[in-house]
Order: sequence, then C-alpha cells, then structure tokens
Amino acid sequence: MTTPLHIAFDNTYARELPDFYRTWKPTPAPAPKCLFFNDRLARTLGLDFSGQSPQALAAFFSGNQLPDGAFPLAQVYAGHQFGGFSPQLGDGRALLIGEILTPQGARYDLAFKGSGRTPFSRNGDGKAALGPMLREALISEALHALGIPTTRTLAVIGTGEPVYRETVLPGANLTRIAASHIRVGTFEYFAARGETQHVKALTDYTIARHYPELTGSRTCYLDLLAAVCERQAALVAQWQHVGFIHGVMNTDNMTLSGETIDFGPCAFMEAFDPNTVFSSIDRQGRYAYGNQPSIAQWNLARLAETLLPLLAERQEEAIALATEIIHQFPEKFARHWLQGARRKLGFETAPEQEREQAQIDLQLTQDWLALLQKDKADFTLSWRALADAAEGNLAPLQAQIHDREALQSWVDRWKLRCAEHDHRYEHTLVTPSSALESSCDARRANAIRAANPWIIPRNQRVEEALTAASESGDLSPFETLLEALRHPFEENSVYRSLAQPATAAFTSGYRTFCGT
Repeated sequence: MTTPLHIAFDNTYARELPDFYRTWKPTPAPAPKCLFFNDRLARTLGLDFSGQSPQALAAFFSGNQLPDGAFPLAQVYAGHQFGGFSPQLGDGRALLIGEILTPQGARYDLAFKGSGRTPFSRNGDGKAALGPMLREALISEALHALGIPTTRTLAVIGTGEPVYRETVLPGANLTRIAASHIRVGTFEYFAARGETQHVKALTDYTIARHYPELTGSRTCYLDLLAAVCERQAALVAQWQHVGFIHGVMNTDNMTLSGETIDFGPCAFMEAFDPNTVFSSIDRQGRYAYGNQPSIAQWNLARLAETLLPLLAERQEEAIALATEIIHQFPEKFARHWLQGARRKLGFETAPEQEREQAQIDLQLTQDWLALLQKDKADFTLSWRALADAAEGNLAPLQAQIHDREALQSWVDRWKLRCAEHDHRYEHTLVTPSSALESSCDARRANAIRAANPWIIPRNQRVEEALTAASESGDLSPFETLLEALRHPFEENSVYRSLAQPATAAFTSGYRTFCGT
C-alpha cells in the first residue's frame, strides 16, 4: 500500500518575489514511468520515498499528482546568449515546484525540466527528450562525485509520449535539485526594464539566501558582487582541472549560488587542446575550453552593470567600484587554478612559501600543459599517470607524451620541486633518507590519485548509454556508467573499458547538442 506523499515545502521565492514569475501547472504525462530515481540524493535531502510505489513516484515526478504545498511557477529572466542580449527568456520548459529544507537546514529548489509549455516557451513545445535528460543526470552526478558544485538530478521520468526534433524521440521529464535558480539573467531582466526596486529586492533575497554573512554590511551589494566573483572563479577553475566544457555559458546559465547549471551541449575534453569545442551551436568557439575563464568574467561584468544603481548614488563612482571588483577576477581565478594545479601535481606550498613558489609552480604547470597539447595527450590519463611517475614508473606517461627528451626534462624539474617540498618533513622524521624518500613517493602518489580522476564521462560511452536508452529502452549501459562515475578516483577493473579514451573515428567531428 502506498503511503501519502508529503514534502514540507517552504516557498520563499514565491512568497517574497511575486513579480518574478508566473504560476503555472505541468502538462500531464499520458503514461509516466520512473526510469531513474536518485535515492542517495533523496536521503541527503531528508526526503522519504520508501513507502512509495513506482507508479506513485512516476505520478509525482511527472507532475501528474503534486503533493500539498507545491507551488509550481515559471521564473522570468533575460540573458546574453552568445553575446547578444535577449530581454525576455524565462522558464520555457521548466517549473519550480517548491523549496525544501534538509534536516541540516539547507534550502534547495525542487524543479521540473521538460514539463510542458509555459508563458515563456516562445515557439518551443516545453518538452524534453529522454537522451538529454539522462545526459544531465550522468554529468551532474559525475561533477558532484568530482567535488564540483552542481545542480543534481533527483529523477528522470519517461512521459510515455514522443517529442519531435530532427527525429521522433521518447519524451522525458527531469527533476532538478538546485541551491536556487537565481541567475545573472534574472537580474538582467529587471535592470533592462529600469525596475531598480525589483533589482534591489532580488539582491536582498540573494544575500539572505546565499550570502547571509553579508547581511547588515554597509557595502553589502558590492560585497555580493565580490562574493559571486569568488565563487565563480573557484567553480570555473574546477571545471578546467577536469576538462569540463560547459558549452553554453550564457548569462542565464550562470547562477548566483556558484553551482554548475544547464547540461545541454556539455562534454569532457579528452585530448588536451584549449581550443576544444563540442557544442554544435558554438560555431565561433566562444565557449571553448580555454575561453571559459574570460567568459565567466564577461558574464560577471553584466551582473555588475545591473547592480550599479545600488552601489553608489553617482554613476561614475558606482562604475569605478564595480570595475575594480571585475578586474580582480583574473587574480581570483589564477589563485584557485594554481591551488588546484598544486594538488594535481601532488604538493601544496605552505603559506609562508606561497609568494616564493607560486611562479615556479605556475611555470611548471604551464610547461606540463604544453607537453600535453603538443602530443594531444589524453588530459585525464596524463594527469593520473603522474602517480605512477612519482613511484618511478614512467611508462604510462610515455604512452601519452612521445617526446621522451622533453618529458624527462620536465619530470626532472618536477621531482626537484617535489624534493624541495618534502625537505620540510626531514627534521620531524627519525627515518633513514632512503626510507624517507620512499614514504614521500608513496604519499605523493596517493595524493595525486586523490586529486586526479581515473574515470570521467567519456563522450563515446555517454553517447552509447543514451542511444541504448533512447532507441531500445535499455537502461543498463546508463546505470553501469553512472555507478562507475560515482567513484571517479577509484580504479576498478570492472569499469576499465569505460575509462578509456574514445576511438579516433568517434572523436573526429564529435558534436553535442543542446537538446531543446
């Protein structure tokens, strides 16, 4: 017997920002079926679905039967898309169903994606195909396992009806969990209309929800801009260190919470090349891997423009204040990026050595990436192979980097830097030097493996899983790949084929699509 579904919603966005949305209902799904349910995430959120039948889960997550307290709404926002401004976008196929509180007091949005037309759908049908929804589930769970802030997928429901794109595809609906759906584009919508009072209301709400430590500060609006810049710098640095390419870094896809959001044409880079682009709609390479930091800064500048009336009475002063914050972004990004690079190399510099060693470590990392780029080495496997090199085995690295002389020269420099790093341990250990060296090598190898994933969502394996699900209803490749991606730092022979690079035939001309 199915127990009644109860979720304690507390919908502050709907309550406090009534002009920021339109109430709307999901389009009924004719034959909903639960294809994926993230029970681990449900437990983290404090949601108990244990008494629910598969039919009851499908009815809820399709939107056919919403529990009491749900308040479905379509949020309005604008956005710069590939550099061009669209004054009104909004949730064209998504609905915020409500906000939930975890047992620890954290607040999250529970939202549907693919739940039908809304007042902001423009010419779209508001629906989604199964493949893109499963892609979002795979990639978001992979990023979470890698320790990267991201929205997550609670469920994917087959709707039982087709959607029409280039071909006829099975329809699906996804349930997204997010710290919030407040975007740079949300601010842009009201700023473009000259509605400063709404920008202020949104800013106050954002501070209360995501940056409560700024409440009461005389410079809270400027502080918010700085804090958002800090979070985005950290986020994009993490993307860069695993080769993640978002693919559509429009301002409506940048959250104020600092989470990764929107997994349309995203993919992971395999052969290292800063110019890598996968998205079929990014014909000019605006959102290439190497451009992501500068695009993040560009997006943040658009946020800064919306906040100008709140920063100072005189526009010149407001522009000067905002410009100073935006100009600090490259330094913020570089700091986070270098911290991540040091972890990936197997060491970190002590605080008192930071300034002295920063330039050395930066040059060492840049030279390493130049080696990878020259031979189009696999980004993930090359970083991981440093653990073997730390233990004296260069063969895995030599399989990736063919210039043996250049590789050996770099490895010699790296080991010298490692020895300098380890020297500070010598006075604390009563250990023969040979044993000390051995223990440092083992410790470094373990640290490298803990910072560099063994497996990522390899594009060929992702496509194989999505194709099997969409064309034959076979979810087993998806489920196997998802389980492997949930443990990215652990080598497992069962999943070895999933961790290997794509074939040359597949990689040549590979493109991803936004799925709308």
